[in-house]
Parts: sequence; structure tokens; C-alpha cells
Amino acid sequence: MTQLSDPPATTGAVPRGPVGAGADDDARALALDRAHVFHSWSAQAQLSPLVVAGGSGSHVWDHAGRTYLDLSSQLVNTNIGHGHPAVVAAIQEQAARLATIAPATANLTRGLAAERVLAHAPEGFTKVFFTNGGADANENAIRMARLHTGRDKVVSHYRSYHGNTGAAVVATGDWRRVPNEYARGHVHVFGPYLYRSEFWATTPEQECERALHHLERVVQSEGPDSIAAILLESVPGTAGVLVPPPGYLAGVRAIADRYGIVLVLDEVMAGFGRTGRWFAHEAHDVVCDLITFAKGVNSGYVPAGGVAISAPIARTFDDRVFPGGLTYSGHPLAMASIVATIDAMEAEGVVEHAAAIGTDVLGPGLADLAARHPSVGEVRGTGVFWAVELVADPVARTPLPPAVMAQVKAGMLARDVLPFVQDNRVHVVPPCVVTPDEVRTGLAALDEVLGEVADAAVTGGATGATPGPTGATTTGARA
Repeated sequence: MTQLSDPPATTGAVPRGPVGAGADDDARALALDRAHVFHSWSAQAQLSPLVVAGGSGSHVWDHAGRTYLDLSSQLVNTNIGHGHPAVVAAIQEQAARLATIAPATANLTRGLAAERVLAHAPEGFTKVFFTNGGADANENAIRMARLHTGRDKVVSHYRSYHGNTGAAVVATGDWRRVPNEYARGHVHVFGPYLYRSEFWATTPEQECERALHHLERVVQSEGPDSIAAILLESVPGTAGVLVPPPGYLAGVRAIADRYGIVLVLDEVMAGFGRTGRWFAHEAHDVVCDLITFAKGVNSGYVPAGGVAISAPIARTFDDRVFPGGLTYSGHPLAMASIVATIDAMEAEGVVEHAAAIGTDVLGPGLADLAARHPSVGEVRGTGVFWAVELVADPVARTPLPPAVMAQVKAGMLARDVLPFVQDNRVHVVPPCVVTPDEVRTGLAALDEVLGEVADAAVTGGATGATPGPTGATTTGARA
């Protein structure tokens, strides 16, 4: 196991860009962006995106040399950090040898990538279908489940995000689903979230039991023979780093088995070290039928994702055509980056390092913030996958409003820390290679911003609270 005093080789002194050398390039990058680039999930007119020119380890910088600590891992995907030399070299070497090839061919790098992924999947997973990212991984997992079962419906959580392709965005439960509901056969349920329980629960055990009862009643009411798949994030990420209570995922597995339903676990954000394990579901005593992945499998150096397929589902297509494919499925550059990433993570103890960072530095540091700041309603997470939920009223648990959250984000950027801000939460999700000192730097910035911005917005019942079992502020109030 990598010791916290001896972080992976990709980390070290804070890297710096070419200070003062490129202010004109920053201006040019921003001008070109605003003239020609259409951004996702945004109204376009008032955008002023951060310019990023380079990165190394847990830092990125602009052309002028201003350097930011990346507590966001971009979109929670640069698990191995920016600019890992072994991954960069593997991409360069593959590009010189064979830059692209059709997916119908056999390619050694593709085979090695599949082998590397399956080495960390549960026993009984035999095949990998490679995609361009997480959304189309979920899209094809849904297709496989429907064809395998001969059924149509897919059950997923309201608090979820599964991607922005046709079925994946409708499987998604958050607001992005609503203007995009063109796919058929999707049903949503509430998953466990004790801090804002939908089930009037007061303990993790109650939350688990009642969430499972709710799921099974929906399955029964929809008609079990009509349901192809239950699709869940092992740990819902964008929805709030909602680590399931003990027994929940195993209970979902039991419901799926009871009714002949395929269980698909979305590990796109949670996989490959993010939770301090290769796959997040390992901590929950469950084996699913399909695993979707992307992001951390190669830290996004080249677009890549995939579906790891268990033997029974793989056999469905032994003598039956699978009606799906992508021009860039198993793209050699992406495959080379997967092989290099997994090899480097194994050799450098990156997953073990992420687990230790969570246990020894991030978890205690965030618990300390929760104990001292009335604006912190709850902190939760594992590994390098944490959320700080901010509230305007700790008794009523009223979310901190968007205008204040915008100030929180601006305050972090002003302190040269790049945050991941979602709704009323700051997600603390640095690369798996982050050092203890880098974590402390990020938490010190968050500490200052909470004190200056978030705490000032708290409206009542704030002081004298005590830390709860998750490091959250316990008020005794119901959600």
C-alpha cells in the first residue's frame, strides 16, 4: 500500500506553468471559445469559462502561469492526475504504430485493455464492449439487458445521472431528463438518502429497509415481467455522493434475482479508484450482471468507456447478432491509454493511496469543517469521493441558494482552487494521486470560503451543533 508520506510518483512539488508568458494566449483562447464553441448544459450568452492550458498531477494552469489545485478532477475523471508520463507515452507510442483501426478487427492493444479491465471485475465477467464514454456504455447496457430478457422497462433512481444519449438521459433522474424524454420504458424510484429521507427514516437501517420496500413495490406495480433492468450508480455521484447504506445494493440484487431482472451497476464516476476501490460495489457485497465504466479507466486522456459483461449475458449473443456498434469502439489510442493507466495504478498503489487519503486526511478534515461551520449540513463520502452539503438553515436543512453557491465557487477560484459545485454542494473529488498537503491546501481554502460566504447566509439554529456519525452536523431535525 502506498504510504501517505510517500505519494505516487506522479505527485510532488506544485507544478507551474510558464509564468507571465501567455496572457495574450489566454485572451485569444477565451475569444475563440466565445465566438465558436457551444457549451453543454449552459445558456451561452453570459459564459466566461476558465482558460486551461496545461496540467500535471493535481494541478492545472492557464497560459499566463496561474496555477489551480484541481479539486474537481475536471468532471471527476482525472483519477490518475493530469499528464501522467506513462499514459502520455503509451498514447504517443500507439499513435506512431497504429492510430486507428476498425472495431471488427482483432487488435492486441484492444485485447490487452479488455484483459486489464476484467482483471478487476468480479469472477464470471468474460467480455468487454468498448464505447466512446459513459453515456453510450449505459445505452448499450440497456440494449443488452432488453435483448437478454426480452423485456422493455428500465428502473433507475431519481437522484442519478447516467449520461446524455437517448436512453441514458431518460434513465437519468435529475432535471436534465425532463426536456429529453424521448426514449421509452423508463421508470424511476427514490434511492436511499438519509439526510433528506423520502421514507421518514431516522437510521441507516430504516432508510435501507424502506428504500428496498419502495423499489420492490414499484417493480411489482409496473409488472415484473415487463422490467429488463435495474440501472443504478453504485455510488450516485453528481446527485450528491450518496454512499448506499449497508445492505442496500445487496437487497437490490435480491429483488433483481427474485424477478429475473438484469442488475446494471453504473461505475462511470465511482470506478477505478474513486472510492478507494477498483469498483465501488466491491464494498457492498454484491455482484451485478453488467458494469458500465468510463472516466477513471484512463482518466479521460482519450475518450473511452465500456460495458463489462457477465458470462450469461455474453452467451446470449454467441449465436445472435448484437445490434449495436460504434466506429471508434476499442479505438487503439484509447485502448493504449487504458492499459497504461491500469498498469500505472497497480504499480504505484494509486487505489490504495486514494483509500488512505479518504480515511486519514479527507474524511477527518471534512468532519472538522462540519463541526465548525453552521452552513455544513452534512459531509459524506469515501476515498477521494466526498460531498459537502451546504444549508441556509441547519434545522430545516434548507439548501443554500444558488446565488450564495456561486459566491462559494468564486471564492474557491479566487484562492486558486478549482471546485466541483453542484446544486447546494461542494464535491471534494481530487485526483486519486492527490497528496495530503494538497488536500490540506484545498480544505483550508474551503474553510475560509465557508466562513466568509456560506456561514453568513445561515438564517437560524446554527450554533452549538455536534458532529454526527458521518462528520455531519446533527440537529435531530427530520429532512
